[in-house]
Amino acid sequence: MASQGKKLINDPNAVVTEFIEGLVETYPGLQYLDGFPEVKVVLRADYASAMLDKVAVISGGGSGHEPAHAGFVGEGMLSAAICGEVFTSPQVDAILSGIRAVTGPMGCLLVVTNYTGDRLNFGLAAEQARSEGYKVETVIVGDDCALPPLRGTAGRRGLSYNFLSLCEAQIAGAAAATGLSLDEVAAEAKRASEMVGTMGVALSVCTLPGQVTPDRLGPGKMELGLGIHGEPGAAVADLQPVEVVVSHVLQEILSPDTNYVPITPGNRVVVGCSEHLKPPLMFTPFSYISSSFWKKLLHLSATPAMELMIAAGKAVPQLQLEHGLAVDRVYTGSFMTSLDMAGFSISIMKADEAILQYLDAATKAPHWPVGVNGNRPPAKIPVPLPLSHSAKSYESLSRPQQLSEQGCLLEVAIEAAVIAIIDLRDNLNEWDGRVGDGDCGSTMCRGATAILEDMKKHYPLNDAAETVGEIGSSIRRVMGGTSGIIYTLFCKAACAHLKANTQSVVTSKQWAEALEVSIAAVSKYGGASAGFRTLLDALIPASAVLQERLNAGDDPCTAFLLSSEAAVAGAESTRHMQAQHNALHVKERLVMISTNLSIPYGRAGRSAYISSDILATVPDPGAMAAASWYRAAALAIKNKYQVHE
Repeated sequence: MASQGKKLINDPNAVVTEFIEGLVETYPGLQYLDGFPEVKVVLRADYASAMLDKVAVISGGGSGHEPAHAGFVGEGMLSAAICGEVFTSPQVDAILSGIRAVTGPMGCLLVVTNYTGDRLNFGLAAEQARSEGYKVETVIVGDDCALPPLRGTAGRRGLSYNFLSLCEAQIAGAAAATGLSLDEVAAEAKRASEMVGTMGVALSVCTLPGQVTPDRLGPGKMELGLGIHGEPGAAVADLQPVEVVVSHVLQEILSPDTNYVPITPGNRVVVGCSEHLKPPLMFTPFSYISSSFWKKLLHLSATPAMELMIAAGKAVPQLQLEHGLAVDRVYTGSFMTSLDMAGFSISIMKADEAILQYLDAATKAPHWPVGVNGNRPPAKIPVPLPLSHSAKSYESLSRPQQLSEQGCLLEVAIEAAVIAIIDLRDNLNEWDGRVGDGDCGSTMCRGATAILEDMKKHYPLNDAAETVGEIGSSIRRVMGGTSGIIYTLFCKAACAHLKANTQSVVTSKQWAEALEVSIAAVSKYGGASAGFRTLLDALIPASAVLQERLNAGDDPCTAFLLSSEAAVAGAESTRHMQAQHNALHVKERLVMISTNLSIPYGRAGRSAYISSDILATVPDPGAMAAASWYRAAALAIKNKYQVHE
């Protein structure tokens, strides 16, 4: 049975902007960038002075989890928080605005939760910022212990990362406040992310403003491992006493079978019990790095403090007596909530003395929790513009009146590549219709058409790096979706690499290196690699052959042509690939709490949901598209050389 939730709001589409406006009016240490509705960024009011000699720490994600992330902006924690729409990853432009606003010479660290949308959007923003001259590092947070170890591309979910992400923000922020370098701050945050485990329990799903909330679980039921956006967890079970639920959660996190966190008897810990949901409890223990275990209790959203304290009171003695751990810290409260979802999470972090000092460090972030003080500055400031292209004139970023030899080659290669995609549109749609939603060809065609039109007007073809960057801008403007952001990321990574070349002409080996860097960027932020039925199954073998033939002394044209054959072969090989997926099982331990339903775990890529019989007749459309434009560009360059000869 579904019901319409009651909310004290105005327009459901404006809840995030109005939340930010109220937040900065409440806390004088915070401001926001005046870029609503596209740019929703909360930052420290002292950002101008703070950015001079310290590493900036930025996090963010979809809204609906308040007080995270904006409530943890302040001295000693986050420099800025990027707010997406409710349960939606922030836009690349908003992330870029935040980076530009608070990043100084020391650089910035992005703390990103392990969702594909967040990884891609923050990843593309990072690559774009690097191409503009900023120093940027990224740490991915994945702490979920509800499901078995994953075998696919995704890694541990960032579902209940609530208090974990905030602890990393505190650790990174405190480390940055001491004057550590960007690499050192990133290392501290990464070390923490590898030592934390979280699991949640929910009694109901979350509510979206203005929408009907389904009663998916039904009376007398709870769901183990439910995500903060309502994602299915490990199992649905009969509601049990909190003591029994807490016992199971702790066993899942500390299980030696999964070895999610390196915590053993004798370690010291900090425990966090967090209301992550609505009227139930969600407990989140964290583990951190050496021989200290940090325990915290986290509050989900509508879980009363009484219930959280009950959960904490049951968790602490169990950790001490049953698991042999020394509890050094216990926190309870609302840190990462989920719009009326009822439940609680437990996070466990293993910590050494250095980590405990970071966690205890002073901060003015209003919800760490500490009070704030100081004069009230203006509530908003202008959105910063990108860094100027100091070494590039306006004319150099326009189409040259006369093309150099390199410019001519780029023109014929780009034109051939996009025409190949346009001609392949119907085939791509047909293939995608059998394994996806049938729009791959149409999406790719939009990008190809935009590239062709923009190239005729303003691509600086004599400048290879800027041209590749402009291709990415064309794609980003019109393609949208996962394909659009992946190709934009691909181009921006190549652009940043090519810009490091001080010579006016890019060599064949530098092109090969740029291809390799772009593949690495797509793999890093998208999570795929060879064998996962993606465009990388065409580009990875192409890159390998290109490097091999150039190193063997082949002329660039021949090497490029041979590598394009490898791309085609790699794309065709996807007909015989089964998309990577994760094991489907629920631990027998769940029987103790009356499990009656197990839920399959997510798989990597749409093809993972298609039978092997169908996949055997259909190549991956993304791989075929990549092989097509790559092959067309190689043939066009070969023909161009033959004409000159």
